[in-house]
Amino acid sequence: MIYMEEIKKEPVTVGLILINIIVFLAVEFTGSSQNTIHMLDCGAAYTPMIIEGGEYYRLFTCMFLHFGIEHLLNNMLVLFVLGSRLERVIGKIKFLIIYLVGGLLGNVISVLVELKSMDFAVSAGASGAVFAVMGAMIYIVVRNKGWLGDLSARQILVMAFFSLYYGFTSTGVDNTAHVAGLVCGMMISILLYHPRGRRI
Repeated sequence: MIYMEEIKKEPVTVGLILINIIVFLAVEFTGSSQNTIHMLDCGAAYTPMIIEGGEYYRLFTCMFLHFGIEHLLNNMLVLFVLGSRLERVIGKIKFLIIYLVGGLLGNVISVLVELKSMDFAVSAGASGAVFAVMGAMIYIVVRNKGWLGDLSARQILVMAFFSLYYGFTSTGVDNTAHVAGLVCGMMISILLYHPRGRRI
């Protein structure tokens, strides 16, 4: 009963996690999540296919694909920790907008950067969307004078720092989507989050 009450408080976060897990299992049952060709067949992002082939849907579908179980678990853990808190504060619809639009914009910016560098790679993962949630959390915590529930600004900033550090010190990580997602999440939350001022 306690778990059901918690789920009712953050249904969008739980729903997104379940969708990512179901998609991952479907990919595994039909091939392998670590097979690049299979991931492309399932909707992973690849700039030449998106721009030259007009397959713009990949900017969205890649957000629900993951290269291996570790990739999935890392993203879902951060989404669970931050998403549940953000959803309670900002509301279900606004939270979903931050997650989807922030992740989508992060992928768009990543594609634009790749077009300039001409260094193309197959990419997938909810990281951009998760970083958008993180960016929104940072902004809202600042607006709330350093706290959001049981999380402080310091805790969230440390989490963001180590997440970015891990990305920049690892290979095969779309750091552009991470940073862009973080910034876009902040920008979207500025537009959506308007706490009522206290009357004196």
